[in-house]
Amino acid sequence: MSREYFYDLHMHSCLSPCGDVDMTPNNLVNMAMLKGLNIIALTDHNTARNCPAALQVARGLPITVLPGLELNTSEEIHVVFIFPDIDRAMAFDAYVYDRLNKVENRHEIFGEQIIMDADDRVTGVENMLLINATSISIDETWALARRFGGFCWPAHIDRQSNSVIAALGFLPPDLPHPTLEVYRPELFFRDPHNREITAGKRIITNSDAHTLTDIAEPVRSLPLESPDYQGLVRLLSTPPLS
Repeated sequence: MSREYFYDLHMHSCLSPCGDVDMTPNNLVNMAMLKGLNIIALTDHNTARNCPAALQVARGLPITVLPGLELNTSEEIHVVFIFPDIDRAMAFDAYVYDRLNKVENRHEIFGEQIIMDADDRVTGVENMLLINATSISIDETWALARRFGGFCWPAHIDRQSNSVIAALGFLPPDLPHPTLEVYRPELFFRDPHNREITAGKRIITNSDAHTLTDIAEPVRSLPLESPDYQGLVRLLSTPPLS
């Protein structure tokens, strides 16, 4: 039997160059819990290296934290990946890093990329700019998620940059991803055409938080059999009732 759980499945820590320095693993997990969220995912740009700390912080707390990352494809399309455990997330992290366009980060322009432990102690700094495109195409993402034992969806498809519609000019009708992320559904679905092109897809809305105040309030929920990876993916893999 399912019940409603509050979620935010797309947020960034201080490891993303655009993430606020206060978005430490400890801060973001505890802020999400204090706000009343039940299940969240940490999805930094092209990396999962702050996920081990976030998962350790969440141990014993009444909140589920999923490891993941936000991939930037070769077409400059953002795709969110989540995984059931840290081992699979870090295996995909290494795969993505090998295919990242290597340009040195200029922290004075883009921001620091800080790696932390569960006590928010700095354990490292990533010197390669993580917001760059990779050599991975949008056409590869669904198969890659399955290969690495995870799940993925195109991020904020209604945005004017880094979205599948912005990059390609349309939403491919043969897109295999069963779930799509819409950042502003109240605006996007005013257009009946957008309802038509997303028919048969699960629609979710996440904060894409880069600051603590951006983390979602407990206003959006999903009917899950369990507030964990298995319960979430079971729902997101099935088409909504028409």
